[in-house]
Amino acid sequence: MESASVDFLVLGAGIAGCALAYHLRRREAGSVLVYDPRTPAAGASGRAAGVVTEQLWDRWDVEVTRESHREYAELCQRWEPDAFQSNGFVRWTTDAACAEALDAARERLHGWGVRVEEPSSDELARWVPAGRFDDVRAALATPHDACVRPSSLTTIYAEGARSHGATFDFGVPMEKLAQGPDGWTLHTATRSVTTSRLIVAAGAWSKELLRQIDHPLPLAPYRTQAALLAPPVAPEPFPAVHDLDTDVYLRPEGPGRILGGDGTESHESDPERFVTGGDPAFLAHMAETLAGRFPGWAESAVVGSWAGVCTATPDRHPIVGDVAAAPGLTVFTGLNGFGVMRAGGIARRLADLLADSAPEAEAKAALGPAWAGRFHGAGPPFAPRPGFTLEPGDQPRW
Repeated sequence: MESASVDFLVLGAGIAGCALAYHLRRREAGSVLVYDPRTPAAGASGRAAGVVTEQLWDRWDVEVTRESHREYAELCQRWEPDAFQSNGFVRWTTDAACAEALDAARERLHGWGVRVEEPSSDELARWVPAGRFDDVRAALATPHDACVRPSSLTTIYAEGARSHGATFDFGVPMEKLAQGPDGWTLHTATRSVTTSRLIVAAGAWSKELLRQIDHPLPLAPYRTQAALLAPPVAPEPFPAVHDLDTDVYLRPEGPGRILGGDGTESHESDPERFVTGGDPAFLAHMAETLAGRFPGWAESAVVGSWAGVCTATPDRHPIVGDVAAAPGLTVFTGLNGFGVMRAGGIARRLADLLADSAPEAEAKAALGPAWAGRFHGAGPPFAPRPGFTLEPGDQPRW
C-alpha cells in the first residue's frame, strides 16, 4: 500500500474544501491533498440554489459574503462567465409584523454599508411580470446581489487548486481515520496519508467524521428541497426572489428555466440515507405559491426535483477554525444552508490563518462568530433552524 505525507489534508471536495485548497496553494502554505470518497460537489454544493445576497442578519456574514461575491465574479469572468449572474435579490411580505421586521432589517443593513432599496408593488411587477404584488406591504431589494452555479464554482476552485500544486483523491472509500504520534492518518483501500493538519470540510458528513475521531461538535444535518421549473413562456431576466410569507425562493436558471425551493426541515437527516427526490408535499407547496403569487408561472412544468443535506449549528453560525483540545484538527463546517454564499470569503480567511500559524486572538478576530473555539464537545441535541432569516438571534420569527 502506498504511503504519503502532506502538510494539509482536507476532507471534503465541496465548494468549501476546494476553495480552501485553492487559497492554501495560492499562499504556497505547503502541500495540500483533498480527499473525498465521492466526486467534487457530490453533496450539498451540487444541489444548492447559488443565491449570493447580503440580505443577512449578521454583520460578519455580510462582510464574508461580500468577499465571496467579489471572488466569484472574478473567477467566473475568467473561467466560466455564464456561471455568474448579477441580477439582484428581492424579498417581500404581506404581513404587518413581518413588514416591521423587514424595515428593521433595512436599517440594520444600511448601517452595515449594504445598498438596499424599498421597491413598490409597481416596481415589483415590472421586475417580475409573472407575479402579483398588489397586496404586498413591504419589500426589500439588494440590486447588486448575484446568483452563481455552485457546481461550476466548485470545479473552478478544484482546477485552480490543482494548477497551483494541490492533489486530489476521489472515489475511494475511507477505511479509517486516526490520530497518532505523527499526526492524523487517513487510510483508504489504496493508500495511507499522514498530515500534521487535518481539515474537516465534509458538509453533512462532518458530524459523523468528528464523532468517529472522538472530537464531536454540535452539528445537525438537515434536508432541503428544490425544483427546476419550465414556465409556459420563457421568463425575461428577473432578480432572485423570496416570498417571506411562504418561504419560497425562485431564481433564474438558464434559458427558459426557474429554480425554486423552500425552507429548512426541522429534524435531522442522515446524509447516507435521506430521500434524494422532492416530496409530493413540497411540490404541492411550490405549485400553490406559483398559483397565488406568480400566476404567470402557475402552469410551469416540473423538469426535476431533488433534495440535499445541509448542516445546522445551535447558534446558526458556522463552525470554523481549530478544534479545542484537538492539536492539528481544524473544521470548516456548519454553514447552515448558505455555504455557497460564505465559502469563498471564509476559505480565504482560514487559509491566511493556517498559512501564518496565526495565534488564537487573530483567529477569533478573523472568524468572528464562526470561531470553532466557542464549542467544547457536541452538547445537547437541538433541532435545525432556518439560517436564511430576517431576524438575528436563536429564535427568529422570519
